[in-house]
Amino acid sequence: MSIRTGIRTALALGSVAALTLGLAACSSGSDDAAPADGTLGTITVGALPTPAGDLLDWVDENLADEVGLDIEYVEFTDYNTPNPALSDGSTDANLFQNQGFLDTYNEQTGSDLVSAGEIYLPAAAFYSESLSSLDELAEGDSIAIPNDPTNEGRALGLLASEGVIEIEDGATNLDGITSNPLDLQFTEVENASLALTLPDNDAVFVTASFAIPAGLTDDQAILIEGTDSAYYNILATTPELADDPRIAALVDLLTDQRTKDYIDETWNGLIVPVS
Repeated sequence: MSIRTGIRTALALGSVAALTLGLAACSSGSDDAAPADGTLGTITVGALPTPAGDLLDWVDENLADEVGLDIEYVEFTDYNTPNPALSDGSTDANLFQNQGFLDTYNEQTGSDLVSAGEIYLPAAAFYSESLSSLDELAEGDSIAIPNDPTNEGRALGLLASEGVIEIEDGATNLDGITSNPLDLQFTEVENASLALTLPDNDAVFVTASFAIPAGLTDDQAILIEGTDSAYYNILATTPELADDPRIAALVDLLTDQRTKDYIDETWNGLIVPVS
């Protein structure tokens, strides 16, 4: 069974409590981990629609019955709301972030969410409507990058790896740039809106979760990160549910070879299953 509950403005309204009320009926909680009939029962998982929501739906429809698991997918549309919903018990797990993002969230909020395992890499890339190669970047060109520390550092690191700029070790914002020979003009933009800025910039860094819905393809990418990336998305949960059999079963299903084949066939390299 799959549900799609849009949650767009909960934090902006300061109503994380409302999230709890709206989703409490959907959360199975640790008490439901082992129903009397011997099945694993229901697990609620927060995710953005693409690719994680599509992936969770596919696993629920094609594989979950094999282990007696019912996956309820709760849809979020930004990076700010899934972790608070997990922390307050509105969901049992989420699938949208990498380890660095989770670590930053825990540090900033005093939370203790944990990773149950890596699932896939949503390959990020610099896209352009005017350039066909990174070598075509010219003095003063405009580049839009994410404004969250994890993905901003990811974008700067990718440019630095190609020698376009130089950065401090561990740089997570523009202050970490130590050399910018082309005097590139950087604009920091909320991750979900980056694809919309493509017409106004010479190059834009977009993660696959937002590039795919925006219709961006690898043909428009002038620089794509490799599979050795440190930004594989993880299944996150709470310490209390870390050893829950539903979590273990879901990780197994999400990393099953049949799931990997589905990922490869559906997203043609923009989403890379964990090896």
